Formats: sequence, C-alpha cells, structure tokens
Amino acid sequence: MTIDLSKFFHKLCQKFAILLIFLLVELIILIWRLTSDTRSTTTRRYIKFIEEKNPTIRYTKKMKSNSHGECSVCLCEFEEGVKIRKLKCNHTFHKDCLDKWLKDYVATCPLCRNQVLPEHVVSEHRQQQNQQGRFEGNDENLPYVLFLLRGGNNSSRLHR
Repeated sequence: MTIDLSKFFHKLCQKFAILLIFLLVELIILIWRLTSDTRSTTTRRYIKFIEEKNPTIRYTKKMKSNSHGECSVCLCEFEEGVKIRKLKCNHTFHKDCLDKWLKDYVATCPLCRNQVLPEHVVSEHRQQQNQQGRFEGNDENLPYVLFLLRGGNNSSRLHR
C-alpha cells in the first residue's frame, strides 16, 4: 500500500511540475506580448507625425470650389463635416483613407506621388513593421509547443 501511495505522490508531483511549467510558459508569453507592442506604439507615433505635418480639417461645401470634392483613394464624394486632410500638393483625401494609404503602402500623395513625410520617418516605420512581422505568425505553432510541454505523446491530439 505504501508503494501505491508513493507512486501516486510521484505522479502527482510530475503533473504538478508540468502544470507549473505550463503556467510559466503562459506567463512568459503574456509578458512578451504586453512588452513587445512596439508596432502599435510606432504606428501611433507615425500617425501623429502625419497629423503634425498634415492636420485634419472638417470638410465644408465652400471647399468644393477649391477642389473637385472627391477622395481619390476611395472615390467617394466628401460630405459636410467629414474629416479630411489636405496635403502640401493641394490634393485632398478622407483622413482615414489617406492615413491607411500612408501607413500601409507608401508615404506619398496617392495622386501626384509627392513625398508626404520625411524619408527617415518612413524608413523607421517600415523597419519596425518588418521587424514586428518576423515575430508575428509564430503564434500558430504555440498550441503544438504547449502540447509538447504538457508531455503530450499522443499524436492523435496534435491533429484535432
């Protein structure tokens, strides 16, 4: 009976150790995700820089005489009171359309391709996006790693 009891405590200690390791890994992943949120910080700084160089204004019907009254990114007409950005080249776009264009594609005017932001700001943003992109996508292997850490030796679980 003492042998059965010692085996029971031995297995219990093993399971407890595995549980602690699992919790430790989960904690490390959580801390890593919370501290490595550089992309959103960099994107916020990038958008703030766009705002400083090309402030947001509200569209009024009086402005239509100065421009053709349509966003050249989404091809929708401007409506009264909508947020827009007018670039130094005098092309006007919806704020959100232009911000997405500048953030995701290139930092030039979508029409005339004049540079909207200084090259060093753009290259820093692109470098940060590329660096963050290397770490993203690795989460898909996380369940397998955790399964292996749990002592998983049943391969049928792996494919569920």
